[in-house]
Amino acid sequence: MTLIKSISGIRGTIGGESGNNLTPLDIVKFTAAYAIFIKESTKNNRPLIVVGRDARISGGMVHRIITGTLTGMGCDVTDIGMATTPTTEIAVKKENASGGIIITASHNPKQWNALKLLNNEGEFLNAEEGEQILNIAEKEEFEFAEVDHLGEISQKQYLHAHIQSILSLDLVDIEAIKKANFSVAIDCVNSVGGVAIPELLYALGVKKIFKLHCAPHGNFSHNPEPLPQHLTELSALTRTSKADVGFAVDPDVDRLAIYCENGKPFGEEYTLVSISDYVLQHTPGNTVSNLSSTRALRDVTTKRGGNYYAAAVGEVNVVSKMKEVDAIIGGEGNGGVIYPESHYGRDALVGIALFLSQMAKSGKKPTELRADYPTYFMAKQKIELTPEMNIDEILDKVKEEYIDQNPIDIDGVKIDFPNKWVHLRKSNTEPIIRIYSEANSQEEAEETGKHFIDLIKELA
Repeated sequence: MTLIKSISGIRGTIGGESGNNLTPLDIVKFTAAYAIFIKESTKNNRPLIVVGRDARISGGMVHRIITGTLTGMGCDVTDIGMATTPTTEIAVKKENASGGIIITASHNPKQWNALKLLNNEGEFLNAEEGEQILNIAEKEEFEFAEVDHLGEISQKQYLHAHIQSILSLDLVDIEAIKKANFSVAIDCVNSVGGVAIPELLYALGVKKIFKLHCAPHGNFSHNPEPLPQHLTELSALTRTSKADVGFAVDPDVDRLAIYCENGKPFGEEYTLVSISDYVLQHTPGNTVSNLSSTRALRDVTTKRGGNYYAAAVGEVNVVSKMKEVDAIIGGEGNGGVIYPESHYGRDALVGIALFLSQMAKSGKKPTELRADYPTYFMAKQKIELTPEMNIDEILDKVKEEYIDQNPIDIDGVKIDFPNKWVHLRKSNTEPIIRIYSEANSQEEAEETGKHFIDLIKELA
């Protein structure tokens, strides 16, 4: 059983001993610490906090503890109930709230849950802010509100407002999608996507939807991470139903996996590539992805006359870089699309609307769209660390070894070669070094990763 305290929030397994798992006591402690941080940072003794959750089995229990703790700390709460992560982010802005808490462990299995913490922009906290909350929680010096100063809870529903904001985007072409008369297969892994995605598709004019696992009961029917090995049912359904496209999401609906009409995966790395290409065709500009994402985004960006920039791994880092370089679109290679015209957060609903618009306006099937982009192959490997291994020292030695390649060291070490790259970084949650490599063939990508595993062992 596990409790992981990081800058992006608190996540852990439900049950067990406090301090080692995500128990009611831990939930109270970190929620109270967040309330203190919000009060101090906004200089507001009665801040408004938005709370939303995915459909996990533990979600109701965690939700009640969080809203009770917030009101006990003298915060008002806008409770939006079961909602996607991007819906909650949008609600923070629309409510003019001081912050938000999303109750979701994203793609983790059902025994996990988490508190994802937002600022008043509906964006994830940065490293410094996250560290402040962890320090407050560590001290456990909480002052709760007296009876006349308890917060109040109001309940609202924000999915409709979220969908309306997507429909109003200039590059979402509702008429073209309606005219195309698409049929769509979906797998929503028994969470909030089962409510949100059909509603979006109907609003876009899609009349024929083939549904898998749309009942939001939280007892996930398969591993909730939207990877090909977990989406075999969607693959078969897309093919046998003769759907034009298939979509799968994770439990909080910020990652989007696309399936081609023949049942083959479009490729999680290429969700962002294809949607970015569509956006760049109509609004040229810059793009951003993290260091571990495919080179194909750089290729399509430069082809469309823009500049590509890399950010450290983590949504908050990608968003920060996007603002710095005024990027018109960005995201992560795990199917996370960030489109600032909507909001600065990964949003599978926005991704679906833009991809269907791209299909409708181009007249191309997903297989044809995928063929438009350069094909790269990625290998994701890792090496277990032993207590005597000094990770930072090893990475410095690797950087020195390849100094002629101008390695990037904003997040571990990334080395770009003419026809391939490798990214080495220490995990924030496990005693491992992650080794991501990309090349023109799967064999070369795996061999590149293996070469650096051997080099790390040698340098250690």
